[in-house]
Amino acid sequence: MAQSQNPIIMIPARMSSTRLPQKPLADIAGEPLIVHVWRRGMEADCGPVVVACAENEVANVIRSVGGEAVLTDPLHPSGSDRIHEAVERFDPDGKYDLVINLQGDLPTIDRVALEAVLKPLEGSDFDIGTLVAKISSPDERINPNVVKAVVSLPPDENIGPAIYFSRESVPWSEDDKAQLYHHIGLYAYRREGLRKFVSLAPNVLEKQERLEQLRALVNGMRIGAVCVDSVPLGVDTPADLELARRILSRNKGCI
Repeated sequence: MAQSQNPIIMIPARMSSTRLPQKPLADIAGEPLIVHVWRRGMEADCGPVVVACAENEVANVIRSVGGEAVLTDPLHPSGSDRIHEAVERFDPDGKYDLVINLQGDLPTIDRVALEAVLKPLEGSDFDIGTLVAKISSPDERINPNVVKAVVSLPPDENIGPAIYFSRESVPWSEDDKAQLYHHIGLYAYRREGLRKFVSLAPNVLEKQERLEQLRALVNGMRIGAVCVDSVPLGVDTPADLELARRILSRNKGCI
C-alpha cells in the first residue's frame, strides 16, 4: 500500500462538557485551552490544523489567533462524527487522505506523539492508528478511567495490531507485574476508514465498555498501535485544569 503524504489534523471541540463546562474556553496561562491544543497541532507541522467546533464562541477564538475553524452540527454524538463533517466540508476534493483526530483537551501533547500516530498507517493495511504507553503505576492497572489496550507487539518492535480495549486490567496474567498498556485517545484515520467508521452503528461491546474504538474492531477494521514513552495530560476535571495551568505557566504556554 502506498505511503500517504497528505495528513490533516482535526480538533473536535464542544462547550457542553459535563465535568468541566465550557472547557474549550478555560483559561490556561492567558489563553483558552482550545488555543493551546491548536498550537500543539501547529507545532507538529504534520499538515493543516482545523478546529471542528459546535459553537461560534470556539470558532471565534481560533480565528482570532489566525487558525482555521469549521462549525459543525452541535448534536453530533461523538468527536469522530464531528471531524468527519468538518473534513468533508473543509476538503471536499479529498486532497488530505489521512485525518488525525486530536482531542481538544490535550494542551500538553507534543509533536512526537502526533508524528508517531501516523506510523501504523505507513505501508500497512491498518485502517486506524493510535497510541499506547507502558503502564508502570499499580494504581493505573486497576483504575477504570485508564483504558487498557491489548496489543500484539512483535519482539523489539513498537507497532502492532490492537486486539481489544477495556477499562479492566487486561490481558490477564498470573504475574501481576505483566506488562499492561495505557491507551492514549489520539487517532489517525485513513480518509475512507473515517467514512466507514462514522457509518457504523454502536454495538453491545462499545456500549458496555463505553469505548467507541470497539465499534471499529467489531466491524473488522484494523487498528495499529504504536508504543510511545509517555501519556499526555488530558483535561477532564478541575484538578486536571489546575495541573495544566501550572505546567503551561511554568513553560510560558509552550511544551
